[in-house]
Amino acid sequence: MVRTLFCKYDRTPHRLLDSIHLGEDEHGLWVGSLPGSRGQRADGTWVTIDHHRVRLYPRGQWWSALFNDTPHPTQIYCDITLPPEFGVDSVTAVDLDLDVRLLRDGTIKVMDEDEFLLHQKLYAYPPQVVATAQATCDWVVANIAVTEPFTTTYKTYLEKLRALAV
Repeated sequence: MVRTLFCKYDRTPHRLLDSIHLGEDEHGLWVGSLPGSRGQRADGTWVTIDHHRVRLYPRGQWWSALFNDTPHPTQIYCDITLPPEFGVDSVTAVDLDLDVRLLRDGTIKVMDEDEFLLHQKLYAYPPQVVATAQATCDWVVANIAVTEPFTTTYKTYLEKLRALAV
């Protein structure tokens, strides 16, 4: 198992989940969640995951991607983050608010731009953090539907996760 924590820029917890270690490749560390897994939100409430999903934590990159199994309406959900910090059986990522969604119909949406603007002031994001987060968001938008690891690589890890449920 891998403890995955998303926190805000001031290091307050945002989302916590124990995930299954699925492997690592040239794209980064892959973890997964089975239906029935539970995650904790910032307010302390617990949510139950109702579908198979895998997450990629790329090393040295300013994003993390969640790949949802069908029939979830969001195929891929990318969080813009500081580069993840890898520990022994843990990953911590600082969420920088911006998110990119690829819906099953091919629609790409940038989410939480208002939160990004608000938190720039609240948490005093340095200018380089703002610029890199925005550039990363733009890169994800341009690549989420057309390049790896977004197009096919994740399917191998989703199949591996599904096989664990048998």
